[in-house]
Amino acid sequence: MSDPHLIPHLDTAALVLIDVQHDFLSDSPYGIPGTTEVLPRLAQLSAAFRAAGKPIVHVIRLYEPDGSNADRVRRTLIAGGAHVVAPGTPGRDIPPELLPDTAPGLDDDALLRGDPQQLGPDEFVIYKPRWGAFYRTPLHELLTSHGIDTIVFAGCNLPNCPRASLIEASERDYRLVLATDATSRTSEQGLAEVTGIGTILMTTDAIKEGLRAGKTNL
Repeated sequence: MSDPHLIPHLDTAALVLIDVQHDFLSDSPYGIPGTTEVLPRLAQLSAAFRAAGKPIVHVIRLYEPDGSNADRVRRTLIAGGAHVVAPGTPGRDIPPELLPDTAPGLDDDALLRGDPQQLGPDEFVIYKPRWGAFYRTPLHELLTSHGIDTIVFAGCNLPNCPRASLIEASERDYRLVLATDATSRTSEQGLAEVTGIGTILMTTDAIKEGLRAGKTNL
């Protein structure tokens, strides 16, 4: 890892967790295979960033029951009666092992308005209406207000939302890391494709070690 334009700066990094919600866990009716299985590593990453005093942003979906705010490919499903990450339901919750002990319940109304909700010191949740974490969300402003230039991404379903979010982050000149063993539905092809836009692939252990060592870069 020698390109100075790509090397992650862990001293100015944030952890962004994508769509880790009960309704997307592996055994849920509309779950994503492999998501429950990466929860232990997601919990380790969350704890490591929290301990290091680095920002954490949970990016979630909230589908209105009529499907009006869902992607077109999902509107028929939701409007037909599928209850997936609906406001006020347990399925839209973030698994508790990823949250600080004192985290409040989700404020659906505020999130749907586009307001970030604070869950703990330097820890937030935001709602995204489409695949990418930056589209019509306050994510960029939230990160820049904390002096972030490097994003460590992890979470649910690499081909869809993490991939779209990596592309959007690249367009905003962030340094990119994907936690490969803390992201569901990774594949050799998918990892090669995100590497092609400048993403650095790292394991949870490597990221944790970098944070513990206080490294400014890797």
